[in-house]
Amino acid sequence: MASSLALAVSACGGGGGETAKPQDNGGGTSATPATTQPQAQPAASGDPQKLVIYTARDKNIFEIVLPKFKEKYPNIEVETLEMGAQQILERVRAEKANPQADFWWGGTQSALATAANEDLLEPYKPTFSDKIPDLYKDKQDRWYGEMLLPEVIMINPQAIKKEDAPKDWDDLLDPKYKDKIVIRNVLPSGTMRTIYSAMIFRQGADTPEKGYDWLKKLDANTKEYTQDPTNLYLKLDRQEGAISLWNLQDVLLQSKKNNHPFDFVYPASGAPILVDGVALIKGAKNMDAAKKFYEVLFSPEVASVLAKDRFQFPSRTDISKDDLPDFMKNLELKPLQLDWDVMASKEKEWMQYWDENIKGKGGK
Repeated sequence: MASSLALAVSACGGGGGETAKPQDNGGGTSATPATTQPQAQPAASGDPQKLVIYTARDKNIFEIVLPKFKEKYPNIEVETLEMGAQQILERVRAEKANPQADFWWGGTQSALATAANEDLLEPYKPTFSDKIPDLYKDKQDRWYGEMLLPEVIMINPQAIKKEDAPKDWDDLLDPKYKDKIVIRNVLPSGTMRTIYSAMIFRQGADTPEKGYDWLKKLDANTKEYTQDPTNLYLKLDRQEGAISLWNLQDVLLQSKKNNHPFDFVYPASGAPILVDGVALIKGAKNMDAAKKFYEVLFSPEVASVLAKDRFQFPSRTDISKDDLPDFMKNLELKPLQLDWDVMASKEKEWMQYWDENIKGKGGK
């Protein structure tokens, strides 16, 4: 997996966040940093310190992580500003001459790679570096993947038995599934753009016509494209559709936390796996505090809690299976073999073609 991924810029980790978050919605101790803050000197270890985090993660993640950090470092005051991954990139870029944040928490592989290439990130090799596979970190230690987001086949087992559901991507094209598939509107969704681009890549990136033909057959079986995730869940709840495509963490959150009748099939040939990561911002005024947060966030203790309570798949390979929820213990996250650089360069072109020439026309 290459280090660049433009497919999911709008999709932020943690519960399938599809849209940019507001500037202040109550997550953590959200506050907008001042625009003219002078360069600070590192504080002594026992002195009060500050940590400013730009984040694309959800409030329910803050509620777990921040208290654990505060317990270990009570002298560090944490401020968080929530926004989408693309917004974070744009803000960090605009503040390059005078950085206002210290830590970037929750970024797509594409956004983080872009920031790294623009020299916006501070290289840092954390103590757990060798526990993160090369697939999920920057070769120059400028960003590390915190969690993995596999894209899977989502079903309502009350509408279709799991044994009768598609077992792999190509099964979705079987005429027996016509009008049983409901899809979240593709263009606004990083999750769906990733899946659809991966389907084109599977057929050959040099000959996208084959991929377009595949998507046309999927379109012929698709009953409806919903406006947003909420409407997707509603359609599946009402059994107006039985099958969809979605990210695994959200499927688990909706079924186990929000009581939706959802289950999943992990595609036999593998799944596109997105990486949601973190980084230190170059020139950060509170670098020492940011490094401390880095280590706490990736600690086995925090990773285990996030896995059990928020169904977050950790990127660390050394988390004991005894500390993971049952469904994770025997689930192999087999990645679909993709060239993310190629997909990144072609995604806009491919999705525009799908929208203009395929959507709603496959059955005609």
